[in-house]
Amino acid sequence: MSGRLKLRRGVVVGEDPLAVEVDGERREAWADTALLGEMREGDEVVVNVAARDLGLGSGGFDVVHVNLTRGLEGGGGDGERVIKLNYSSLQHPIEPVERPVGEAGRGASPPVLVLPLHGHLAPAAWAAAQASQGMKVGYVQTGGGALPGTLSRDVAELRERGLLCGHLTAAPAYGGEQEAVSVAGALDAAAERLGWDAVLAGPGPGVIGSETRLGHGGIAALDTAHAALALGMPTLLSPRLSAVDPRERHRGVSHHTLTVMELLLGGVEVPVPAGEAVAIAVLAGAAGWRHRLRQEAVDLGGYAASGLPARTMGRGLDEDPLFFAAALAAGAALRRKG
Repeated sequence: MSGRLKLRRGVVVGEDPLAVEVDGERREAWADTALLGEMREGDEVVVNVAARDLGLGSGGFDVVHVNLTRGLEGGGGDGERVIKLNYSSLQHPIEPVERPVGEAGRGASPPVLVLPLHGHLAPAAWAAAQASQGMKVGYVQTGGGALPGTLSRDVAELRERGLLCGHLTAAPAYGGEQEAVSVAGALDAAAERLGWDAVLAGPGPGVIGSETRLGHGGIAALDTAHAALALGMPTLLSPRLSAVDPRERHRGVSHHTLTVMELLLGGVEVPVPAGEAVAIAVLAGAAGWRHRLRQEAVDLGGYAASGLPARTMGRGLDEDPLFFAAALAAGAALRRKG
């Protein structure tokens, strides 16, 4: 038995964008250079070809597993004492941001906006920043999507524009500006050590899907919301909405959101774009007496003019405005909470 990893040898034939030749075919690839080191033309590499061979719409590229030419001399970090991706071939040391036992906190309780998928991050961050008077909003990357913290172009742009004050990766996610072993530890550190005024928390790009009720990346929102509630933080849930998603389970209000609302052990606030009568009715039915709906006006035109990412699963803002309106409403509600 050869194992389940679909690994192939290849040679780097392009650096920007990265391309690797595998069995005579030039293929798009991605490498976590923070973990593996730099990639240069001519380097011999081993790539994982599983996602591209499956033809995935998200993450459909080869991922470099190791650089055999120059990637075998890495030495980890100095003073780091905790392992992430432990007991895998990619285990590496990190310095956790969590508070040590006995360290006093400030007693801060910033609001936490739980995101259903990575496409909500940019519009929510933009909306939260409007007239926020310098509110420090940071991003906690959770499981449920891509794990490498360096993969997201959205995060890099939001940090460059000052719309995010920090990027913290919580296990199993890794590679952010700071690392946390748990989501609860990340949220606590954001409040007590980093001084964030509000938190956006959700998965990296490419949410996991399996066409099942509970086996998908969106269920990570349940764990994140529970962690925030347990820490006494005001907790908001950004709903996944779409008017044109070709999959019935995600059209209107996604089953991801409805399932999380059903399973939550405590009440949260669910922002919704004002005037979206159908979505409001469905969410109100799911909210029952436990959750609170908050209607928010949204500025789709302002977001479109911002130049921030405005495509989701191949659809632009003009094709699926409801998707972006949901994230903008959530960001506006977070701004009012902060």
